Amino acid sequence: MKNVRTLVTTALLIALSSLGVRTASAAEHTAVGHTAADSTAAHCNSAARPAAPAARAAAAPVTVWLAGDSTIADPGSARCPVGWGSQFDALFTGDVTVRNLAVGGRSIQTWLYEGNVSGAKGSDGECRLTSSAYSSRWQTMLNASTGMKAGDYLFIQFGINDSSSTCPRHVGPARYQQLATMMAQAALARGAHPVLLTPVAAITCSGSTATKNRGFVAQTVAAGAAAGAPVVDLQTLSVSLYNSLRFCPNNGDYGSGPVGAFFCNDHTHFEAYGAQRIAGLVAADVRRQNLPLAAYLR
Repeated sequence: MKNVRTLVTTALLIALSSLGVRTASAAEHTAVGHTAADSTAAHCNSAARPAAPAARAAAAPVTVWLAGDSTIADPGSARCPVGWGSQFDALFTGDVTVRNLAVGGRSIQTWLYEGNVSGAKGSDGECRLTSSAYSSRWQTMLNASTGMKAGDYLFIQFGINDSSSTCPRHVGPARYQQLATMMAQAALARGAHPVLLTPVAAITCSGSTATKNRGFVAQTVAAGAAAGAPVVDLQTLSVSLYNSLRFCPNNGDYGSGPVGAFFCNDHTHFEAYGAQRIAGLVAADVRRQNLPLAAYLR
């Protein structure tokens, strides 16, 4: 009888031992299965990740610097004028910062050499410089650590106040081309992209047709060619817009109707709506010329 109990006990122990082995094996199999699934999921996730750095690279932050006069400058406390540069930022994604350093009443020379342009002309017919020191605004752009950097843009538009016959605003054609070329080349030296613009037109009519009324167009184009920089012919674009909006003929009333909604009461400077439309012209030409900056337009 004792032998029988011993045999039964031994059999039970063998059976339980076998069951334990199988249970452990099943647990190990399950664990291996989870590990394989986790590995597969991790592989799939890692395969999807490489697109993220590429997306970040495509949206690298860019600063667009603006140099110009009152037709670009940010508005003051008055409702008018509003420069188109103040409306430019809204046309881009959040990866673009617009730094508008345009100042009303400046020619290209007084913008560059504020306070150092005399009221007297030299023998060459140009306003004399009392010092070659740059204005603080140009020094800001040239600053090695906080100014223009590789990938940034510099938009340059003058040519309205430059046509003055008297100093300090007067700038002759050759001098204008020289200074515009210098600014473009300074941007290039820092890895930035210069863009030159012909001066935006005021509204003048010849019968039912809006006409061009600004100079320095050929000099702007020549400066662009010398620096290998694109040129936005904003004068032609703005006149075409005025004609499409049927601003002419005009009886001299610039303060009411469609013209009054676009311009201040001086036929030259812009209300907010006009500034928005001009900014849109510049952005559209950036896209038309397929400049890399177009990738950031909304």
